Amino acid sequence: MVKRLLAYHFFIIAATALNGQDIVIEAEYPSVVEAGQQFSISWTVNSGGGQFLAPSFEGFYKLMGPQTSYSSSTQIINGKITQQTTNSFTYYLQAIQEGNFVIPPAAYNIKSKNYYSDSVRIEVTGTGSRQTGQQQGANTGTGTVSKPESAGGDIFVDLSLNRREVFIGEHITATVKIYTKVDLSGINEIKYPPFTGFLKADIETPPLTQLKQENVNGTIYGTGVIQNFLLYPQMTGEITIDPVQISVLVRQRAGDSDPFFGDFFSTFQTVQKAVISQAVKVKVKPLPGTKPAGFSGIAGKIELKSSLSKDTVNVNDAISYKITLSGSGNLKLAEAPELSLPPDIEVYDPKVTDNIKNTINGTSGVRVFEYLLIPRHYGDFKIPLLTYSYFNTTSGKFETLTAPEYSFYARRSDETASGITVYGGISKEDVKYVGKDIRFIKDDSGNLSRSGNLIVSKRYFYSIYAFSILAFFIVLFLRREHVRRNADLTAVRNRKAGKIAGRRLKEASFCLRKGEMDRFHEEILKALWGYLSDKLNIPAAELNRNNVMAALSERGISDADTDTLTSILDECEYARYAPAESGTEAAAIYDETARLIRSVENSIVR
Repeated sequence: MVKRLLAYHFFIIAATALNGQDIVIEAEYPSVVEAGQQFSISWTVNSGGGQFLAPSFEGFYKLMGPQTSYSSSTQIINGKITQQTTNSFTYYLQAIQEGNFVIPPAAYNIKSKNYYSDSVRIEVTGTGSRQTGQQQGANTGTGTVSKPESAGGDIFVDLSLNRREVFIGEHITATVKIYTKVDLSGINEIKYPPFTGFLKADIETPPLTQLKQENVNGTIYGTGVIQNFLLYPQMTGEITIDPVQISVLVRQRAGDSDPFFGDFFSTFQTVQKAVISQAVKVKVKPLPGTKPAGFSGIAGKIELKSSLSKDTVNVNDAISYKITLSGSGNLKLAEAPELSLPPDIEVYDPKVTDNIKNTINGTSGVRVFEYLLIPRHYGDFKIPLLTYSYFNTTSGKFETLTAPEYSFYARRSDETASGITVYGGISKEDVKYVGKDIRFIKDDSGNLSRSGNLIVSKRYFYSIYAFSILAFFIVLFLRREHVRRNADLTAVRNRKAGKIAGRRLKEASFCLRKGEMDRFHEEILKALWGYLSDKLNIPAAELNRNNVMAALSERGISDADTDTLTSILDECEYARYAPAESGTEAAAIYDETARLIRSVENSIVR
């Protein structure tokens, strides 16, 4: 007893000491790193049981984390209890670009209260080998290329553009290319910029399975194109394209080479490394001159063709009018031409069909606008001359394309009857007089009589009405009584206990006929225990022989029935683990069980 009191006293004092302890979050990190260097940053909390909230690592690439560790120790010196808890969270980062960066404070939430660390300040310096240069140019005959803008180090990625100054809507080809002098195991993740201010279209690029060697200003790199894009600027001014971030897996040798066998017996490990390209700026110029009326929005070089499916059609039949745009440029942005048609021609929105491909030379193909025209009046109709304007990037001027004028004749259909026809600019069909569209108003008083067949005038109407009200209240009373009775789940289980036990006994009888003795005894036990649980209102977790016998005695069940119950339970449990009885004995158990359930059911009235 004394030891127990001392233990309680110890835990109370320890808890008091812990609650009175100030929570402190300390950060451990390098203050200066090089661009491309991988490093770790750890936050240590002198408490447990809370939630760590990591800050954003803007300016760095997170390789992995958090890795957590927890330790706790308690000391008692001269009756003084001291408890030390250490909870650490470690993240692995990689520096991406030079500069001074501030990581916001980390937070630790415990008991709905936040505790914060200090801000982390890290300076990222150059690697010493990074050099600025010009954007990658075209390949020369010797296989050398000009140094990419982001060149430097063992591995880097470059986002190159085929031009930096374009008109709005004119395409730019962007290429994401990787350069490496180390052995790569693969590319783990690629994060492309959002290309804000551009409409982006992917160019089908073969998967990167093999690197090609290129000489970049005297240094041999293995290079490969990761992805090509087409960019269509949608706003004027200087637009900055954010860098591309790529996480690669670098294969490195673990340990030194063997002096006799070299790298034959060396082991290698895969290290994750992040590389980032330089940001790229593009100058987008507005289209020169004044935009003509009905400008389509296309910048490129296109041609226009048109066709009419037929020159003669019946009234209310459809005729197809196609306008085909072909060439190169941002054809997917081409707007449908506006038609100026007579009011007697009903026109629907055009069906647009594209056969357009994206290549490194831009977008080219065909866009077809198919209009469905339906004449609602017979006669001669004309589709006026159509004009379509676009900006020619080759000449740097706006150009207007024209489609010729078309004529067609709408003839009367066979179902159209001859009669009076109204001509005019707004008529849609012939107006016909059929002789039945106007009825004269009768001026005589007519013969009115009182009907004697109203159901309200019948005597049985009120009897039916009263009987319906009475039936409604009877049904309402029975329904409420049914709901009240079913609301008491205990009473419902008590009432249905006999029916459920009967179904169990029927299943046991089926097993007896098939000779499945193990299953027969299992069903008998389920029937008895389930019936007693429901009838005596004993939960399944508390169901045992002592509770059942006590409950049966309280309800006045005879000793003979309780002895029968004990005998049946013993025989069934024994038979399940030592099956040796005959079918006659099993049938006797079945009869005794059925008789016992009937006896208890008749004795307990609820």
